[in-house]
This record gives sequence, C-alpha cells and structure tokens, in this order.
Amino acid sequence: MARNSRSIGSFDWVLIVLYLALVTIGWVNIYSASFDPSAESFFSMSNEYFKQIVWIFLGFIIIAFILFLDSKFFDRFSSVIYIISLLSLLLLFVFGKTISGATSWYNLGFMSLQPSEFAKAATALAIAKYLSDLQTNIRTIRDQIIALVIIALPALIIIPQPDPGSALVYAAFFFPLYREGLAASYLILGATAISLFVLTLLIGPLYVALIAVLLAIIYFIKNRKKRPSKRLIVGIVTASCLFAFSVNYIFENVFEQRHRDRFNIVLGKEVDAKTIGYNTQQSEIAIGNGGWFGRGFLEGTQTKGKFVPEQHTDYIFSTVGEEWGFLGSTVVIVLFVLLILRIIQLSEKQKNDFSRIYGYSVAGILFIHFVVNVGMVIGLLPTVGIPLPFFSYGGSGLWGFTVLLFIFVKLDGNRINEW
Repeated sequence: MARNSRSIGSFDWVLIVLYLALVTIGWVNIYSASFDPSAESFFSMSNEYFKQIVWIFLGFIIIAFILFLDSKFFDRFSSVIYIISLLSLLLLFVFGKTISGATSWYNLGFMSLQPSEFAKAATALAIAKYLSDLQTNIRTIRDQIIALVIIALPALIIIPQPDPGSALVYAAFFFPLYREGLAASYLILGATAISLFVLTLLIGPLYVALIAVLLAIIYFIKNRKKRPSKRLIVGIVTASCLFAFSVNYIFENVFEQRHRDRFNIVLGKEVDAKTIGYNTQQSEIAIGNGGWFGRGFLEGTQTKGKFVPEQHTDYIFSTVGEEWGFLGSTVVIVLFVLLILRIIQLSEKQKNDFSRIYGYSVAGILFIHFVVNVGMVIGLLPTVGIPLPFFSYGGSGLWGFTVLLFIFVKLDGNRINEW
C-alpha cells in the first residue's frame, strides 16, 4: 500500500533548502554583477537580475509540475524523453540561433532556449532506464557499448554546434556506470590518458617516453620475484609512447586555435592578457581582490568596473570571490559539496535501480559542472564555457538543472511514500 505520493512531507527538504540557498545566493551575485545604477526601473526585462527572478519564478512552476507527476512517469517515458531530446538537438542545425559563434539556441522571441541544458536530464533518465532493465552489473562488452552509445549520441550532436563544454559534461556518466559495475580499469585508463596528454604538452613526447621506459624497468626489477608479464609491460610502455607521440598531432590538428590558447595559458606556456587569456586573468584579479572577507556587496572594483567578461554567466564565481572573499567562497563550495553528498547518500537508499542510477547521474553532472567551472574561474582549468549550477544567469541553465534535481527529489519522495 502507498501513501499519497504528492505529500509535501515526503520530499527531502535538505535538498530543497540547499537548492533554494544556492539559487538565492546566485541571484544576489547576478544582481551585483549586472547592476546598473542608471537603470530606470528594477522591474524591467532589460535587466539581467530581473529576468533571472522571472526564470526563478517559472522554475518554481516547473518544480510543482514535476512533483505533481506520478514518479513512474519518468521510468515509463524515459526513452521517449530521450528521443525528443536528441531531435531537439538535431533540429538546431536547421532552426537554431547562433550566439557567440555557437548554434545552440532556439529563438522563442521573448527568450532563447538551449536544449543541451535539458538533454543532460534526458540522458540521465535514458541511462537509468537501460541499466535498471539489465538487472545485473554492466560487465559484458555489449552492455558497455550500448550504454556508451546512449551517453555519446547527445555529446556527438553538441560538439559540432560547436559547444565542447556542454559535451564534456557527459563524462559525468562514468560515475553511475562505475557504481553499477563498470571495471575500474576504464577510469584508470581515462585518467592515465589525460595525465599523459597534459604531461606531453608540458615536457614533450620524448621525455614522456623515457619516463615510461624508466618506470617499467623499476617496476620489473622490484617485482622480478613475482615474474611479471613481460608482454604486458612492453605493451603498456609501447601504447604510452605511441600515445605521447600522437599528442602534438592531435593538439595541432584536432583542437581549434582558441582551445590550444586556453591550454597553453593554463599550462603556463603562453600568456595572452589582451585576447584569449583576458577573462581568466581578470577573474583571478577579482578573486584576489576579495581577500579573506571580501569587499562587500556591490563594492567589488572589478565587478563594478565590468572588467570580467561574462561575469554574470560563466564567471559568476569571480563575483563571489571579490565581494564575499574567501569566507563567502568557502560557504558556496560547502553548499555544493553538501548537495552532491546528499544526493549520493539518498541514491544509496533507493529501493529500485532506476532511482539509484538516476541519482548518481545527477550527482556526477553537478560535480563536473561545479569542479570545471570553479577551476576555470580560478585559472586551474582551461575556459570551456560551463555554467555554475543554480548560479549562472540564464533561464535554460536554471531550468535544466532544476529539472535534473527535482526529478530525483520526486523519485526519492516515492521511496519514502512506499510502505
């Protein structure tokens, strides 16, 4: 027997309060970053901060709609939602609006809608449906390939828009795959490839190859009594060397110049404060200006001077750093960490595989967005155009993350309602 699945008390209020806190703090910083003292009226759609209030209000309507639905709706119609999402991405190449060089939006007149923000939730539902229907760990090659195709399809459509930042987020789905039994060797392989790529850019392929050979020799000497497989060691070293010597080709012929510039700046190989590196440099200055306790609300010199481009969108965290300082930045980081940990904790309590897998997908997506955005703003990672969840300005981003989170809130509420 089940209780009323729409009971307010059945929903996890820790998640809801964390969501409201992040959205509220995000709006305060959007207000500061886009504040114009010469504006005629606060209630004007020409002001980003007022438009964000409208998006937040409409987001509450979306939340009410999601929580009103039967939780089984998301399981039953996950495939349909996923297909509609893919079609919405494909139709951009015909009806899409180009903004900042990317054809990623539909022009609705009163606003622009970015379907890639909703595709993440659709993909999370699709992968949760597929893995839960397996009723076993994802260990066969066939199951792994199908799961990879489900994840890769939207990413491959998004890349040529071009929007590599949004496509990068789909790496987050390795979190639920790993939880459901994907071998750790895949994650180790991916981490090793990334490390070799960065190391090769830093010191060159020849030195990377020499290091790989040296490590293999040391490993073989230390474990000679265990008789390690010579073929395996030689194979790993050979693969590492081949990969290292292919990095420069990939870097020069696959990446665009703007991507190469951003990598070079982060790696300290090139400093271009006037063009591609301007955003990051100004962001670092803004955060440095904040010190321990910040300059105060509307008192940030970098923020008021509009020195940081896109400060109310992708670089919103620089406003937090300048006006609220290290203390305020820590509070925001703690809120995000608590949100992600709470989702993981609740995911482990789910009574069905679909809800658990979806929960891990949500946690993974939020984690990737949070880490990459903050890393980008403080200069640790290249600029890739990934918004900060619930913080960055924009209706599509706010609604996409709201849908993503509150589908899980609804699924978790169903767990509580069931006897």
